[in-house]
Amino acid sequence: MQDWVVAIILGVVEGITEFIPVSSTGHLLLAEHMLHVRKSDLFNVVIQAAAAVAVLPLFKDRLRQLSHCGRDALARDFAVKVAAAFAVTGAGGVMLEKLGFRLPERAIPVAFALLIGGAAFIAVERWLKGREPRGEITWTIAVAVGLAQLLAAVFPGTSRSGATILLMLAMGLGRPAATEFSFLVGIPTLLAAAALKIAKAVVHPSPGAAPESLSLLLLASAVSAAVSFVAVRWLLRFVQTHTFTGFGWYRIAAGAVILAVFLA
Repeated sequence: MQDWVVAIILGVVEGITEFIPVSSTGHLLLAEHMLHVRKSDLFNVVIQAAAAVAVLPLFKDRLRQLSHCGRDALARDFAVKVAAAFAVTGAGGVMLEKLGFRLPERAIPVAFALLIGGAAFIAVERWLKGREPRGEITWTIAVAVGLAQLLAAVFPGTSRSGATILLMLAMGLGRPAATEFSFLVGIPTLLAAAALKIAKAVVHPSPGAAPESLSLLLLASAVSAAVSFVAVRWLLRFVQTHTFTGFGWYRIAAGAVILAVFLA
């Protein structure tokens, strides 16, 4: 298969799965296995950053509100809570880096994380039936979201958006509010992680690593950005009237497929 076709496929996979709670890591791992390629961490983190930047226009109203947080108490409260969640994740990430933690990318743990997360979504959605959700982001929720992002970083396949949305639902937050807050915290988190990874790759390139083709990287990033924009716009509308139960069943199916493919 030609390299440009592989770049497009991986861009599509990343764009669809980065913000939808189904684990971009698991899907990229499966896609690379089926395409018989192994892309560098730099490649994956750049197309991840492209997916994050692309969804910013979808939150223009919220971002406009946050730009007035100096004189709007509600906007200031929301901005500080986003910053607090990001700070919790950042502090934990620095600690993991100093401890020498390296993200495991083995297929079997990813598959089990997908299966467990899927079952958890189904269980939480059943528990939520008949309950009145709330729309307020509390300090407890903000800190919990920061910790959930760390959990997703330590256990690939958990899904950053999946872990944060699931935890907020379990804490009583409504689906639209949980989805929006997860994404708004996730964007700076993904961009910061990408900036760090890119800086490290430039300053300390891996010995023997093949350089990425700039044209293929740009192609995959453009595809990832375009697909991410469409996927997130759809999801923001979907959660207004639907539950996450379908995503739970999808995660279980995806986990089973990964187990079948890699064990075979």
